[in-house]
Amino acid sequence: MKNRDKILGGLVFTAVMQASVGLAQAADFSVGVVVSSTGSGAVLGIPYKNVFESLPNQIAGQPVKYIVLNDESDVTTGVRNAKKLVEESNVDILIGSNSVPVTQALMRVAAEYKTPLISLGPIDFDAKKDPWTFSIPQPIPLMMGAVLEDMKKNGVKKVGYIGFADAWGDSVYKAVAEQKVIDGLEITTDERYQRNDVSIIAQTLKIMKTQPDAVVVGASGASGALPHISLRDKGYQGMIYNTHGSVSQDFIRIGGKQVADAIAPAGPYLFASQLAESNPVKANATKYFEMYDAAYGKEARSPFAGYAYDAYLLLEAVLPKVAAEPGTEAFRVKLRDSLEQDVKEVVGTQGVYTMTETDHNGLDERARILVQVKDQKWRVKTD
Repeated sequence: MKNRDKILGGLVFTAVMQASVGLAQAADFSVGVVVSSTGSGAVLGIPYKNVFESLPNQIAGQPVKYIVLNDESDVTTGVRNAKKLVEESNVDILIGSNSVPVTQALMRVAAEYKTPLISLGPIDFDAKKDPWTFSIPQPIPLMMGAVLEDMKKNGVKKVGYIGFADAWGDSVYKAVAEQKVIDGLEITTDERYQRNDVSIIAQTLKIMKTQPDAVVVGASGASGALPHISLRDKGYQGMIYNTHGSVSQDFIRIGGKQVADAIAPAGPYLFASQLAESNPVKANATKYFEMYDAAYGKEARSPFAGYAYDAYLLLEAVLPKVAAEPGTEAFRVKLRDSLEQDVKEVVGTQGVYTMTETDHNGLDERARILVQVKDQKWRVKTD
């Protein structure tokens, strides 16, 4: 009898413990990350991946599990991985991708599965039409506004354009074409090239034929150096502006002397040491670098990886306000609502976020500076 009671007691204890473990596991907050570890977008995606591998295992006291998958810089792979994360891993939120085309596809997955998506790529979207999507990077019009202001200061009236033959190139062109900074600005060309092209001589000659005062390159990563190389090789002496997507050492490594004096907008965090103590992002940017440098060294710093850390900071701000159990539809809905309603003056590494029903990014001019290549390094532009 006593033995039977012991056995029954043991079985009950085991069952209770297993149930408790199950509940603890169910309570973990799951984050599905889709970034480019390989392919043309790897220069952006690998630093993001590094951040998620370095983050604390809790957010605001909530245990968190990060599941990071490689989209291989491919839209089809990105969609397949996002669906896998939702269907098989039951993630509470999706984060990614660094590629605009992949991110645009992930937006459709987020809407279909009613799972919040935090974009790490600077996408152009309507929050009312895409209520499940939120974006961390500075909107392209905000960043290109800094470029246009610099062009205005330098008397630019004619600008040639060359950009990627994809959504990124389209978005940058649109930001320039719809600008309201320079009265009567003439865009003399709209040339395009593929991210993996190695020669753009025909496009270069067309641009030079129009004799623009400056050229805007709507590209990102190391591939953004190609127009610089081609234009300088053909003798173009005017100013060449890039996007914030090209502010990396890989851009300089590929472009060499041909990218000297290149100008681009940038988020402030990579240049935190040059910011005034009163700058709101300086403290969080410094804290981020302490974490990232300890794991990968200062030489591995990326101008883009701070977006991943800002996603973490946004979740840290809203998770305590989400009154539901992770792993449930109710949790995903409340998390979406909190991102929209409770992100007010949240200080990140790139800027200060305040989101609303119509603005799922929430950054302003505090999220941008202008930088220039000097002595083979990107430095804050001072003139």
